[in-house]
Amino acid sequence: MFGVLSGFAVVWTVILVGYAVGRAGVLGPHARYVLNRLTFFVASPALLFTTLSDSEPATVLGPALWVAALSAAIVALVYFLITRWWLRREPAEAAIGSMSAATVNSANLGIPIAVYVLNDITQAAPVILFQLALLSPVFLTILDSTTSAHRTTPTAMFVQTARNPMIVGSLLGLVFAILGWELPQQLADPVELIGNASIPAMLIAFGISLVGSRPLSAAGGRRADTLLASALKLVVHPVIAWLLGAFVFGLEDTLLFAVVVMAALPTAQNVFVTASRYERGTVIAKDTVLVTTVVAIPAMMLVPLLLPH
Repeated sequence: MFGVLSGFAVVWTVILVGYAVGRAGVLGPHARYVLNRLTFFVASPALLFTTLSDSEPATVLGPALWVAALSAAIVALVYFLITRWWLRREPAEAAIGSMSAATVNSANLGIPIAVYVLNDITQAAPVILFQLALLSPVFLTILDSTTSAHRTTPTAMFVQTARNPMIVGSLLGLVFAILGWELPQQLADPVELIGNASIPAMLIAFGISLVGSRPLSAAGGRRADTLLASALKLVVHPVIAWLLGAFVFGLEDTLLFAVVVMAALPTAQNVFVTASRYERGTVIAKDTVLVTTVVAIPAMMLVPLLLPH
């Protein structure tokens, strides 16, 4: 228990440093953008590669992947049905809300949580692979079919997914693990060094993103949508993950704790990027990201109190 809480304390401390840096403007107005791009395109792929190349592939592609996929699908469907039938939202806006409720921040927050709380970065890999390779393309397909702008062909979507640096780093790491390959030491050392920059940069960028956050404005007119998506993300999603993990896949102790913690992560920030691109559900996406981001880590600290591991 103490080790888990200490891990959360480490994460929160670096986030607070990022918040202070953002408030002071030390790194300038584009700091979050630059740090996020550094982690997404360079540091995180290197970290995922070095970690997964030394992992057991059966663990990464095992029950945790299925729990992530099924729990996300159930949460997304519940949100979509409620908002379509009760709030009468159009399909594209309901899809953005579903994405907000089901897509976790598996990279910027999931990787640090996996390292410092779960002591195993491979616990974040199944969620990252599922979301980047399957969940996001499915939602983009739905949005393409329900809007007249930004049509994307299946081939273009596949190419875009295949070019994602997080996917490339993860898949290369798995290939090396399956085939038993190793990089020459002259290459392995710099790749590992670059990967080590990922977590502090992620958390500092995350802290900067909290500066000036003011969700649930009455002018947005989407409080009910945001509160529903946030409740599904922070409460229902981890509960479903626990039910699936414990009673369907027979997970116990550390593995069960890990899938619940990963499901309890806040909404991924790229949901807002998607909403902005399609000009649908931007208020829901922005506010759900902010609400879940602020509440998630304190809420996640309840998991070790409620769930033995």
